[in-house]
Amino acid sequence: MTATAVEEIVRWASPVIYMRRTLSEPAVLGGTELPAGAKTALFYWSANRDPAVFGRDGADPEAFDVRRAPNPHLGFGGPGPHFCLGAHLARRQLTVLFTELLRRAPRVAVTEEPRRLRSMFINGITRLPLTADAGKAVLA
Repeated sequence: MTATAVEEIVRWASPVIYMRRTLSEPAVLGGTELPAGAKTALFYWSANRDPAVFGRDGADPEAFDVRRAPNPHLGFGGPGPHFCLGAHLARRQLTVLFTELLRRAPRVAVTEEPRRLRSMFINGITRLPLTADAGKAVLA
């Protein structure tokens, strides 16, 4: 499992849907002046599919591309004091999970639509039926 694949998984399936912040000082966002105390929200799905960032050089920002590089996603909250403390652990867990899964069962297929977590804050799947076998690898 490559590092670019892990980053694309995080970009495409960010666990947090949005995060709200209160401005501690005035700021300008998209040409709009916002006063201190204004409430803002970052919607990760939108930010991680921004054509200005992920549509460069003809790339499709909506496509899942394990070779996407660079990949400046905000899946872990972006740079700064609110960056996820568990980001390195999450990356390592995803790397080990998919490396071992594909080593032991290189052919994995979804057999039914996933059942999604019903939440306005956290993105997730509560049920995902799969079939897996140790046949010839379909992912390199």
